[in-house]
Parts: sequence; structure tokens; C-alpha cells
Amino acid sequence: MTYRIAVLALQGDFAEHESALRQCGVEVMEIRQRADLQKTFDALVLPGGESTVIGKLLRELELFSPLQERLQAGLPVFATCAGLILLADQIENDSFTYFRTLDVTVRRNAYGRQLGSFHTEGNFAEMSRVPMSFIRAPSIESVGTGVTILSEYNGKPTAVMQGNQLALAWHPELLSDHRVLTWFLERSAAAGKNR
Repeated sequence: MTYRIAVLALQGDFAEHESALRQCGVEVMEIRQRADLQKTFDALVLPGGESTVIGKLLRELELFSPLQERLQAGLPVFATCAGLILLADQIENDSFTYFRTLDVTVRRNAYGRQLGSFHTEGNFAEMSRVPMSFIRAPSIESVGTGVTILSEYNGKPTAVMQGNQLALAWHPELLSDHRVLTWFLERSAAAGKNR
């Protein structure tokens, strides 16, 4: 059976996610309009970009409610940067919230603007020396009791998992090291077999 990942392709670095996913050997489709939701897919990617723009387009294109329902029902999701903001239950420095399926509080642009972007290495789950690119990244200010912290930077969580949702403040899709994406794909495929 082919494993197919849907990438939300409204704005941001969705093309980079698609390229990384194909390198991991999975089939990729794009979600650009409501009709795309009629196609079958096994997991969803919420890419980095401008969370306010993506959130606005989700509502205008009538994608918001059906995707929120699927997330609430347990659809596996891989979210980076703006994707993390879209999933977050609370956003400290924004009056808007979006899907609210991930029990975290985040702060937008916490690591600075574009010039404050940086690259580092750290641990992710059981993996060490994982490259991490932070680009206008949000910070995770607090996590709920059902949230597992998978990576940290300067004492703050930078990657978390709750149920089938994996959310990162950084951008693994921009790097040649695809271990984090593979880790998600293996777990989401296993979760799909048990659903």
C-alpha cells in the first residue's frame, strides 16, 4: 500500500517539504482547495511560512473546519514553525488562535526576525547531533501534561509530540538530514495501521 502525505500548499516552504518527503520515499499530494480533501491521504504536513496568512487562507478557502475535524480525529500531522503556531492552543503575542489541537502555548518570532535566524545541532528524541535551522522561529513557552518534549534549546522545548501531532519550532525540511522526518513517517504509518 502506498503511503501518501498531504502538504498544505497555500503559502510558505511547502515545496521544500515536498522535496524532503519524496527523498524519504513517500507519495506527496498538495492541498490547495477544498476539492483536494476528497483525495485519500495518510498524514498532513503544515509547513513554515506566515501563520496569519495561512490561517486566513484556510478560512477563505473553506479548508479550516474539515482539517480541524481530521486533526481532532487523530490524523497524523507534521508541523514546522508556522505549522506549530497553527496547532497551538494558545499564542502569547497574538489575539488569534487556529486549530488549537496541540496543548502548548507559543510565542511568535521569539528567536528574532530573519536576521536573527540561526543554525545549531541538538538531541531529538533518541537521536543526537540533529541539525536544526531556526528561521523567525516561535518558542514553546509551556506544554500541557499530555505533551512530550522531544528537543530543547537553551532550556526551552523546540519539538513536541501529542498523540499523532509532531510540531517543531525549527525547519528539518531545509536540511539534508531527514532522520526527524523519517522518525515521524515511521510512527505515523504505525499509528495508521492501528486506527
